[in-house]
Amino acid sequence: MAFPKLFFILSLVVILSLSNTHMTEAARYLLDTPAAAPPPALAFPTIPSLPKQTLPPLPSIPTLPKPSNTLPTFPTAPTLPKATLPPLPSTPLPPLPSTPLPTLPTLPNLATLPPLPSTPLPTLPTTLPPLPSSQMPSLPKPSALPTLPTTLPPLPSLQIPTTIPSISTIASTIPTISFLSPPPSN
Repeated sequence: MAFPKLFFILSLVVILSLSNTHMTEAARYLLDTPAAAPPPALAFPTIPSLPKQTLPPLPSIPTLPKPSNTLPTFPTAPTLPKATLPPLPSTPLPPLPSTPLPTLPTLPNLATLPPLPSTPLPTLPTTLPPLPSSQMPSLPKPSALPTLPTTLPPLPSLQIPTTIPSISTIASTIPTISFLSPPPSN
């Protein structure tokens, strides 16, 4: 919203700055003239009245019969015959075979087992054997370490040029590149 307002104000400033004095005087002259009488008000035509809309009458709701409080009687269910099971046959069951069960073997008595052989367990050593002696090299003494220098060597002196070299001296120091130079004359 702010951009159109800013664009309008800037365009007015540009128009006023580019207009000449005659146009400015003409605008002042138009502003100084007395105001003209306003034009007569326009009479609007009258709108004709429209016919009133009428709706057809709603159909009447038919009256429904009132339900009675008594329920109709259901027909009685016929009586079914009572179910009876047929009698079981009276045949005797065959007798079970009378074979004797096999006898279990007698288990040996635990008290009569022979004793286990008594083998002595090996004795474990309680002390470790000594380590083999190996000759370790002797370390140098701390006093035999080399001494470090405490001063820094002087920096090399740099020659900084104080004059700007001319183009002819620069051109002589640049190496020539063979594919950029013209071909040799024969």
